[in-house]
Amino acid sequence: MGRSRRAEDLLLPLVSIGAPIPGLAYAPLFLLWFGLGDTGSIVLVAFVAAFPIIQNSWTGVKAVKEIWIRAAQTMGADGRRLFRHVILPGALPYILTGLRLGLAQAWRILVAVEMLAAVQWGLGWLIFGAREFLNTDAMLAGIAVIGAIGLGLEKLVFQPIERYTVVRWGMMAA
Repeated sequence: MGRSRRAEDLLLPLVSIGAPIPGLAYAPLFLLWFGLGDTGSIVLVAFVAAFPIIQNSWTGVKAVKEIWIRAAQTMGADGRRLFRHVILPGALPYILTGLRLGLAQAWRILVAVEMLAAVQWGLGWLIFGAREFLNTDAMLAGIAVIGAIGLGLEKLVFQPIERYTVVRWGMMAA
């Protein structure tokens, strides 16, 4: 979308309409279409997480300086090299932000769908099931595990990727 005006004209309105709708609003449709259980949950999580990833990636590609693109084209870069050596590195901080936001959206909808979709496992199921017995310690433990997993992903996945790429390239401060 960021490099093709035609794709942007076609897809951006769809993304702009779908992104503001809360993921939980999609849940009944996806559970109806794909049934209760894992398949509907997985497709819904991927669908909801895709919106921030697409929007931030599009913004990142649009934010790549035109002078970098023209300089690479002047030096003979074809479309694939232009993408790999100019556009992708220039958009990477935005893409990583989109992945972080998409992961946060995915976690939220996953926990909510586990509560609704009658799955027999998962943190959402644990938290929702604990309410029947007013088991607040299990609820708080489930919430703490969700937070710990989010922190672990940030520290073990996103920060090393950032350090290895955009910080090392001088595009972001450490």
